Parts: sequence; structure tokens; C-alpha cells
Amino acid sequence: MLKRLDAYIIGKFLGTFFLSIFLILSIAIVFDLTEKLDRFYEEQLTAHEIIFDYYIHFIPYYANMFASLFIFLSVIFFTSKMAGNSEVIAILASGVSYQRFLLPYAIAATLLFVMQVILSGWVIPPASQKLLTFTDEHCISFSTNNARNVQMMVEPGTILYIEAFQNRTKLGYRASLDHYEGKTLSSRVVGERLRYDSAYCWHFENYVRRDFVGLREQLTRGERLDTVIKILPSDLFMTAENAQMMTNPELRAYLHRQQERGAGNIEAFLTEWHKRWAGPLGVFIMTLLGVTMSSRKVRGGMGKNLGIGIFLTALYILFSTVSTTFSVTGVMSPFMSAWLPNFVFLTIGILLYLRVRK
Repeated sequence: MLKRLDAYIIGKFLGTFFLSIFLILSIAIVFDLTEKLDRFYEEQLTAHEIIFDYYIHFIPYYANMFASLFIFLSVIFFTSKMAGNSEVIAILASGVSYQRFLLPYAIAATLLFVMQVILSGWVIPPASQKLLTFTDEHCISFSTNNARNVQMMVEPGTILYIEAFQNRTKLGYRASLDHYEGKTLSSRVVGERLRYDSAYCWHFENYVRRDFVGLREQLTRGERLDTVIKILPSDLFMTAENAQMMTNPELRAYLHRQQERGAGNIEAFLTEWHKRWAGPLGVFIMTLLGVTMSSRKVRGGMGKNLGIGIFLTALYILFSTVSTTFSVTGVMSPFMSAWLPNFVFLTIGILLYLRVRK
């Protein structure tokens, strides 16, 4: 049963967090609007379009981005204030153990964890898609309808190359499809054009097929060759940014499909998958760090605790960014790049907890 003290701490935790997020998002919206106001005017966008096509998706994206920072600072802020007013001392002196004192923090962190999982897995991906679409159409154009020099493994032992592909017409130019048995090339199809039909059905136009049997080569020419290639035109335009636009089920299905094909270069997608769980679980680590740092009454008060908190949060964000870069470049596995910052800061949190609870 939750007691009045639990409700008091949970209310302080969540109230401080949502107030700080509201304030920082308000400032972010003002700066963003100031930067893009001229562009909105040139595009003759209405207030309804700006609010409901852009800022309604802007808010959850940046709220989730700033969540770890403000969870940590919120815990430090109100816990330091409680410690400064000798409330923590009174709570512990009344017979409440330090573990019991942490219970309302854990409950509030669980609520924020669930919120972050839902946001990062189901709400933010479509919001990011609409945010980027709006930006592409009205602010900065960055999308393309053409792909060049695409080379990818469509399944184990099968390599596809397309010199140029137009997404609008679903037509590629100067394409080749190589089949390998081990390290030996067994067949090669080269066509002037490669056209997508439907459901993994493609056909080469004006093609030349070479089949290699030992030292002999069999040559076949024709106007059209129908074949099954287990990719879709959208796969040719897939970049690391697309990982952020997939919901959890979509991202899991994409990773499963790519792994079945034996395709490489999916580190960014694997990293995004692990980050969607490592990030929300970081709520508990940040909460533990915040409580153990600020529950003692120290000389310097809240300012000192906030200064240390900002430094540690910046270090956590920097650590996460650097480890993600290592994953994309292949220096570190996607799992370690996403979870290593949590492991390091969890160790710090446990050490602080063992020290403070005494």
C-alpha cells in the first residue's frame, strides 16, 4: 500500500520532471519558430498546418530526447531541496530504511520507463517520419528519388549491383546479379535495365547471362528475363536515418528479413533496436544516481549537486554518442555500444548507493 510519503515523493518527482520538460520544450519551440518563421511565411502555411503538421510531432521527438537529462536533474533538484530542509533526515530517523525510501522513486521511474518505451517504440517513429516529410517539403529539401551505385547482398551468395535506380518509375539501369558457390562465381546476369514488377518479382531487359561450369562458360542472351530477387525498391533507399522512423514491430521485422538474407551493414538498425531498450532502462540508473548523490545534506547545497548532475549527464550523453559512432564504424558491437554507458553508470550508481545507505 502506498503511503502519504510515497505519494508526496512521486508527486514531487513527476511534477518536477514534467514542468522542466514543458519549460525546455517551450524554449525549443520559440527558437525553432524564430528560425523557420520566414520559411513558413514564404510557403504560405496556415497556423493549423504549422501546429498540427509540424509542432505536434516536434514535441514527442524532443521530449524523448531530453528525457534522460531532465529525469536526472529533476531527481537531484527536489531531493536536494528535501535534504536541505532536513526532510530526508526526518524520514530516515522515523524508522524508514533507505531501501524503503527508494520505493517511491522506483515507482515513478517505472512510470517514466513505460512512457519512454511507448514513445520510442510506437509514437516517435511515425512522428519522425512526418516531421522529416514536413521539413523536406517546406524547409530543407533532402530526399531523393534516385539511388546510384547500389551494391547489396540479397541473400547468402547472391550479390546485386545497380548503377542507377529511379524510385518513381521502379526502373534500374546497368544492373547485374552474381551467384556464388563458396568463393567461386557460378553465374552472372547483366542487363541494360532492371524493372520491378511486384512481390519480389523483377525482370532484366536486354540481358546477358553467363553460367560457369568448371572451365566452361555458357552464354545466353535475350530481351527479358524474369527472376525473383528478395528485395523491394524501398530497400535500395534504406539509410541509417530510416531506423528512427520504424516502429518496434517494423524494425524487428526488417532486422529479421535482413538477417535471413545474410545482408550486412545493418549495424545502425541493430544499434537503434538496442538503444530503444537501453535508453528507457537508463531511467532507473539516472534515478538511482540522482537519489544517492543528493539525499545527503552537504555543504554547497543544491547548486553543487546540480553542477555535478549536469556534468554527469553531459558525460552520459557524450559516452552514448561516441559508443554509437564506434558501432556504426564496426569498432564495437551494436549491443555493447547501446548498453555500455548503462553498465558504466549503473556501476557508479551501485557504488554510491552502498556508500550512502550507511
